[in-house]
Amino acid sequence: MTNSRLTDPEILELRFPVVLEDFHIRRGSGGKGEFRGGDGTHRQIRFLEEMDCALLSGHRRVAPFGLKGGENGQVGQNLVRRQDGRIETLKGCDQTVLKPGEAIIIIPPTPGGYGKVPA
Repeated sequence: MTNSRLTDPEILELRFPVVLEDFHIRRGSGGKGEFRGGDGTHRQIRFLEEMDCALLSGHRRVAPFGLKGGENGQVGQNLVRRQDGRIETLKGCDQTVLKPGEAIIIIPPTPGGYGKVPA
């Protein structure tokens, strides 16, 4: 499953032993500008079986740039919610094993804005 494909929840849950717990738009998360960057998303996927999970993602340390005076977007985050409630931060390119009941939280970066905010 890739971020660019945005796999339908029904297909994701049919193909893998997971449950999509949360998937929402992060309103106002794009960079400010005359033309604001697009809103990002937030996905939380709970695993029903022990599985290896590998992530290959970008803009986890450097925010996507704004252009022509627009503000930068937000960096993304990859998190794991463990069975005991701890939240672990994963790197942009990382791998971990998730046990039943644990969840991966994917917060992709948002684009920067374009142009200065009108006065």
